[in-house]
Amino acid sequence: MIKKLFLNDRFILGLILLNSVILFIGSYFLSESDKQILAIIDNSITALFIIELIIKCNEFGIKGYFESNWNKLDFVLILLSIPALITFIFNLNIIDFSFLLVFRIMRVFKAFRFFKFIPNVGELVAGVQRALKASVFVFLGFAVYIFIIGVLSFYLFQNSNSEYFENPMVSLYSTFKIFTVEGWFEIPEQIIKNYSKAGIFFTYLYFIFVVLTGGIFGLSIVNSIFVDSMVSDNNDELERKIDDLDSKITEILTKINTNET
Repeated sequence: MIKKLFLNDRFILGLILLNSVILFIGSYFLSESDKQILAIIDNSITALFIIELIIKCNEFGIKGYFESNWNKLDFVLILLSIPALITFIFNLNIIDFSFLLVFRIMRVFKAFRFFKFIPNVGELVAGVQRALKASVFVFLGFAVYIFIIGVLSFYLFQNSNSEYFENPMVSLYSTFKIFTVEGWFEIPEQIIKNYSKAGIFFTYLYFIFVVLTGGIFGLSIVNSIFVDSMVSDNNDELERKIDDLDSKITEILTKINTNET
């Protein structure tokens, strides 16, 4: 009975949804008693997930269990939530170790298990994989372009006393913001405060160039290639069948023409 329960996807989905609700409610300012109750429920669900893992490994075998990519994801997510369970059971919060907070935050990743129950999620994942393969060099090229413009902007405006270009890393982040068409007018306005008319003119011209090439054309190209590859159906088999059908029709027509001749 217990084994069937933990092998039931609906039961596991219910636990995931309940755990997600508990995590959401726990983010509000509650009383200590409420927080303790939610912590008990949250960690109890983690313990149930561990039981599920043990039962499935026993049912399918370790090798059979890890043949599924979704099971691999489940294993990693459960593994990430175990430190939070340990800190709760042994009350390690009384020790002032800041890294324990990171361990407790990891329990949030359990909610990612919900994705495996989304209808047609396999097709969605396959589409993302296709899009990433088709777009990897585009992303790489765009990243290089961001790096070049970011470093160039740092050397151009490092003496402008602007917080957006105080060091190369901040400059890269500011460049990325401009490429997303965020703050594209605020940043140059801050820079030109002490500039001459000629300096203002060329600064405006520079940022117009950056917004056009990176923000409008650059991101549009990256998005179009990624989305086109993601939504395109994997019709290789269908196209092959159509080609075979076309060749057979051509062969039949050729024979008919030969017989008529």
